[in-house]
Amino acid sequence: MKITVIIGEENEVTEISENITIKELLKILDIASETVVVKKNEYIVIEEEIVKEGDTIEIIKVIFGG
Repeated sequence: MKITVIIGEENEVTEISENITIKELLKILDIASETVVVKKNEYIVIEEEIVKEGDTIEIIKVIFGG
């Protein structure tokens, strides 16, 4: 199935298997879940959210500092 993944200014259509979670998607993309906030179709979601055909997933990197 195809989804749109947005990371920063990059926007690409990605082919993934069906019924994967946000957590599994982040693992496929090699992104640590602790370092990002994920939006699915404009709404912030949890890692257990299932990704469906045609979804738009935006991955927002969290800035750490001190």
